[in-house]
Amino acid sequence: MRKLGLIGGMSWVSTRTYYEHLNRFVQRRVGGQASAPLLIESLDFAELARLTDDAAWQVTAQTLGESAKRLEAAGAGALIIAANSMHRVYDEVAAAVTIPILHIADTVGKRMAEKGVKRAALLGTSAVMTESFYRERLVAHGITLMPPDMDGIPAIEEMIYNDLMREKASRTAERACKTWITHQSQDGAQAIVLACTELEMVVDVDANVLPIYDGTRIHAEAAADWILGE
Repeated sequence: MRKLGLIGGMSWVSTRTYYEHLNRFVQRRVGGQASAPLLIESLDFAELARLTDDAAWQVTAQTLGESAKRLEAAGAGALIIAANSMHRVYDEVAAAVTIPILHIADTVGKRMAEKGVKRAALLGTSAVMTESFYRERLVAHGITLMPPDMDGIPAIEEMIYNDLMREKASRTAERACKTWITHQSQDGAQAIVLACTELEMVVDVDANVLPIYDGTRIHAEAAADWILGE
């Protein structure tokens, strides 16, 4: 198996989810007591959270780029960024190393295209839902995206940053997400892209009114494919 580098800590809850998925996928396919060979650098998300201007994002790009370099130097043959929003600086981080970085939106877009999904809605942070860095990658795979729900974004962000990233899930949050998904279905969405790792705590990926494409799970499965040379 090949060794994968993971830039984590954004949040630690997200990193834990990636670690679990990666090892489950590898063990399921290799069998026995196999586990995924990983190099993990967990950053302090308190220094990176709630970035709002280009100057702050430049600092983030530098921080993640330096992390990527350290993981490459330590022997990683490929990398993943274990956070949806941080793919905003994907190009800068990819330019800092010579090894490939698997982009989460590409893995999701490929899976949705294989399933014949044509129209979907994004559920995640404000940056993911409204900016081009994530949306354009999905559109490149032939996916038409619903316009972002601007009225609902503040409540979703509040839930993610103040509750889920602190490992606090509630029935209120579950109901709010289910209501949001139902409205997207009524507006014509064929599927939902779960584009925030922590949202799997309050969204039932396997039982909902629409198919849920969990970006974290799909990203981790693609990373497991790389580990196994597939």
